[in-house]
Amino acid sequence: MASFHVEPRQKSNGEIRYRCTVRVKKDRRIIHQESQTFSSSKAANTWGSARVEQIEKYGLPKSGVAIVVTLANLIDLFIADNELWDRCGRTKQYVIKLLRDCDMANRPVNEISIDDLVNHCRLRRDAGAGPATVYHDVAYLKGLLKIARPAYGIDCDESVVETAMPMLVKRGLVGRSQRRTRRLESNEFDLMMQGLAERQAKEQALIPFCDLFDFSILTCMRIGEVCNLRWEDYDAERHCILVRDRKDPRKKAGNHMIVPLLGHSAEILERQPRNSTLIFPFNPRSVTAGFQRTRNKLGISDLRYHDMRREGASRLFELGYGIEDVAQVTGHRNLNTLWQIYTQLYPHKLHLKDPRQAATK
Repeated sequence: MASFHVEPRQKSNGEIRYRCTVRVKKDRRIIHQESQTFSSSKAANTWGSARVEQIEKYGLPKSGVAIVVTLANLIDLFIADNELWDRCGRTKQYVIKLLRDCDMANRPVNEISIDDLVNHCRLRRDAGAGPATVYHDVAYLKGLLKIARPAYGIDCDESVVETAMPMLVKRGLVGRSQRRTRRLESNEFDLMMQGLAERQAKEQALIPFCDLFDFSILTCMRIGEVCNLRWEDYDAERHCILVRDRKDPRKKAGNHMIVPLLGHSAEILERQPRNSTLIFPFNPRSVTAGFQRTRNKLGISDLRYHDMRREGASRLFELGYGIEDVAQVTGHRNLNTLWQIYTQLYPHKLHLKDPRQAATK
């Protein structure tokens, strides 16, 4: 009969780890034992429960034969591992949970094949998911397979994803999302400000939608960054503020950056009430929801709150700021990305810089 138990162990540096031991006894004698160490008791219990279930279903692993671990088991371990799971963004967590419920989740991780990937992508496509959405499934699956051995001692080969990717792209099952170029049209800023003013004028509305909208454009910040700004990080004398944990593909946390407050963005901060440690103590989702309802009411199509980041960066370029200056505001480490994505300048504005045009006036 298989069973498991978890015991905490303290390392020399004081860190607590949790060791899960699985044992199989016959006639009161231990005939099989295996163990793994985890950073949380939840992860240890998840692994122990999965191993007991596998042993009772498939029997004891033979010598030299890899333990059967399904993709679902691997995902359960990853979700239970707070150190890794909590560092995932909302989108990644959503996709991984979706993978947990797909047909491929029942496959042993060391047997996932190109056919499994193709079938999964086709099912997702038939359910209405676009190539860019399905691409996230494949990319995050590769990430899970890549950490399986170093994190949990599970054998698998993530190269199957790399091998399958070119063929998935050729079939049109996966693809990169198209680059957005949307900016505010002629009078859309004034329309949105008017609509947002009407929304925040309602007695039950506590969110300063107009200030947030204007501030987001002036600072090029993501709404999550705006709603995480703290009074203690605001330097009124130097007109700058510390933005904590700025998004960076190479560093998920601790990526703090001092950002200059250009235009009248400092004035917007100064008029906010100081009744919280946060300058804008609001849920980013509530802000974007109010923005979307106002946008829809005004009949403005294909405009997202995140587009304001591009709008703000493009305005800075139009004002004559160099790419290094704009990067200090947007937080981009890769100037190539900034140049390709955020310099959506209106063609007619280039005429203003043409000396030949100026000479004819």
